[in-house]
Amino acid sequence: MDQDVQKLIKQVYEAKTDSHAADELISAYMPFIKSETARFINRPPQPEDDELSIAMFAFYEAIRGYSKLKGSFLSFAARQIKNRLIDNYRKEKRSKGLISLDTPDEDDNELIDTISDSHDEYAENEIREATQAEIRELSAQMETFGVSLSDVADNSPKQGRTLAACQKAVAYARSHPGILEEFLRTKRVPIAKLAEGTNTERKTLERHRRYLVAVLLICTNGYEIMRGHIMQVLKGGEIT
Repeated sequence: MDQDVQKLIKQVYEAKTDSHAADELISAYMPFIKSETARFINRPPQPEDDELSIAMFAFYEAIRGYSKLKGSFLSFAARQIKNRLIDNYRKEKRSKGLISLDTPDEDDNELIDTISDSHDEYAENEIREATQAEIRELSAQMETFGVSLSDVADNSPKQGRTLAACQKAVAYARSHPGILEEFLRTKRVPIAKLAEGTNTERKTLERHRRYLVAVLLICTNGYEIMRGHIMQVLKGGEIT
């Protein structure tokens, strides 16, 4: 591993429990934080911009939430910043929509027909690009496990009982880093350990092995947007 990468990982782990070290790391990487913010708002951020504050807090969240299992810290932090900015954009858009979009102006035209918001268009493009990038990255990583996105769609649990068993297995794996390390190292789902640890029938998990590959990768590599989509799919599952 590159010495600079090792040094950064060491600094991140120190910053997890040392607020002074965290402040120093954030200060050292302000150019990175500003660059990621500028990519989203399409201009250099100013100190008073809410987006810059959100990006700085997201970088701190990345420090707290990072582990070596999640790959490059800076890639992880960049995704964290982008996802927090996307969340903020969506909240602002919903708030503005509730207040003003159907309010008539003095010529009795609805504002939604008169407002041209280039930032909205840019941010929406950012959301699409971020989602597409995550899908490409996840798809490429899944290929190293011999699994495709279409495999996952075909292999997803459809019944409440099997869905619950898979969720239980994923939660168990996330709470046992050794299992995740084995999963990433061997590129095989440790079905036997998951079944034993969750008191679940092994054959149930084996039937949904390809689905488990995708969800475990999503949960361990910072795919925040994809994780949100997966959670929506799970909520819409056939729970019986």
